[in-house]
Amino acid sequence: MDIVKTSKKLADKVEEKVEKGLEVVKDTFDNVARHLPFANLAKHPDDTFSIEIDLPGIKKEDIDIKMEDDHLTINAQRRYKNETKADDYYLCESSFGMFSRSFALSDNINRESIDAKYENGRLYITLEKAESKKAKKISIK
Repeated sequence: MDIVKTSKKLADKVEEKVEKGLEVVKDTFDNVARHLPFANLAKHPDDTFSIEIDLPGIKKEDIDIKMEDDHLTINAQRRYKNETKADDYYLCESSFGMFSRSFALSDNINRESIDAKYENGRLYITLEKAESKKAKKISIK
């Protein structure tokens, strides 16, 4: 048996297995990414910040917002069931799942003034700078 040929065959098999493994990992991450809610973050000139999170198909009562240490965490549960019953067929499409997004907040955010509202499948969170951290205009004497 030729050791070079055997080594080459073994290397080809290993490479093939690695490539298949990477495909599985990519497919898994693509699937996970489809279930993460999109979020927009913005800083406004009036010393406020906003976070907008898309949560279509989720009811307000299935959203939980928590502030713990320096992290603002939004958890939501989707419970969607589209069911059609007829004499000659039955169709049921369901989408269930838990969403979670966390945002690390800096020390300059006022933890007591966080505001949240939910409208048309979108969660709006407003954060304000702590009063002591807001920019102050200094007059010249």
